[in-house]
This record gives sequence, C-alpha cells and structure tokens, in this order.
Amino acid sequence: MQNHPLWNAIAILVALLFVPSFSVASAQETTIFMIGDSTMADKPVIPENPERGWGQLLQLYFHSHVTVDNRAVNGRSSKSFRAEGRWDRILERLQPGDWVIIQFGHNDEKSDEARHTDPFGSYTDNLRRYALETRERGAQPVLATPVVRRNFNQDGGLQPTHGDYPEAVRRLANELQVPLLDMTSRSRELLIQLGEERSERLFNWTTPGEYARFPKGNSDNTHFNALGATRMCDLAVAEIKKHVTELATHLRD
Repeated sequence: MQNHPLWNAIAILVALLFVPSFSVASAQETTIFMIGDSTMADKPVIPENPERGWGQLLQLYFHSHVTVDNRAVNGRSSKSFRAEGRWDRILERLQPGDWVIIQFGHNDEKSDEARHTDPFGSYTDNLRRYALETRERGAQPVLATPVVRRNFNQDGGLQPTHGDYPEAVRRLANELQVPLLDMTSRSRELLIQLGEERSERLFNWTTPGEYARFPKGNSDNTHFNALGATRMCDLAVAEIKKHVTELATHLRD
C-alpha cells in the first residue's frame, strides 16, 4: 500500500506545500538608498548620544525583504555629497527596482563655496542629475523637501528658514513626475501643532551633565533626538503611503 501510485502522488504534493518559496522571496528583495544631510543621517549610539536622524528609523517600518541603506552624512549639500564621490559609490550598487530618497537643503543654504547652491539654479540641477541617473539604472527616485528648524518668533509663530529650497524641490518633482515627500510642510504642521514649548521635546536639547558629550548641556533646534526622529519618520512614511504607493506595498501593517 505504501508504494501505491496514488499515495506516492499525495506524498509529493504534501511535501511541495512545505517547500519555501525562495525564488518569490528573492524576487521581492529591494534596497532603499537614502542620500541627504544630518537630519536624515544615521548617528552613533555609543558612546551615549541623544541625536538621531529620521532615516535611522526607516528600516523598522518595512518588511525584512527591504533593506534601507542610509548614506546621508552630516554637513553635506547636494553639491558636496557628489563632489566627495559618495554618489558614485551608490551608483556602483544601484540595481533595477531599487529606490533612492533624496533630501538636501540644510547645507545648500550655507555660504561656503564647497556646499552652497542656488535654489532654482545649481540646487535644482544637482537634484535633477540625481533623479535622472537613478532612473538610468532602472531604479526609482523620490524627492524630499528639507525638514523645518524649530525657529519660533516672539509671538509664537514658526518662522521658515529654508527660503526657496523647498519650492525648488516641489517644482522639480512636478517637472520630472518624481514622487515627492513634502517633509517641510509635514514637519511644519507638526511643530505648529505642538507649539514652541512642547516641540522642544523633539529636538536635541539636553541639560548640563545629562550626557558626557554635552557637559554644559545642548540647545539644538535643527537636529532630532530619538523621539523627534521617530516622529519625522512617521511623517515620511505617511507621505510614502500617500504619494509612493508602489513603495508603500512593502511597509509593515
């Protein structure tokens, strides 16, 4: 009875049900590269460091077949990131089906020649090159406007500090039909909702003696602590769900 053809066929079918679908899993594997500045970058946690970039949290929101490769670096602009060869190293690894999230602006505003760009000139040109070179390799670009600084005036109003840079990103995204994460608008809404006092809890403020690296304390309205980075990442994921639906299919429920 054990050698009956019917029983053998059933045994084979049952066995096949439990064979892992490695080909399906590998076909879904993808990498999300992130390029940008300190507000996005991974920050060391040892020795104790309260600062985090919002890109540091993004891996937690995606399924395991997605790898977030965060290449953002403190102090870089759309100009200096390329000049230092950092983009070339990403192009060497970029594969069809991958994604690149691009967020610059904080340091493009700086006056030094190595980093400064003009919003509707070299800044736009740099972002366009990143986007088009991504597409040339079969990957998909996503543009992001810079997150806001915590800059409240005496009347409690949140003052913009990025000038025309966010609008330049929006126009380019529309021109190239590239998905846009409007982190400027989203983060601005959050800070206004929280107000001047409560919003301080999102940023890298510390008291004297709280951290060895800040013996006199720290008052930073640009960079985030762990809570702030998480909230900014929440906003980025909300934008992905709304505007990058193909990528959103890889998010955890």
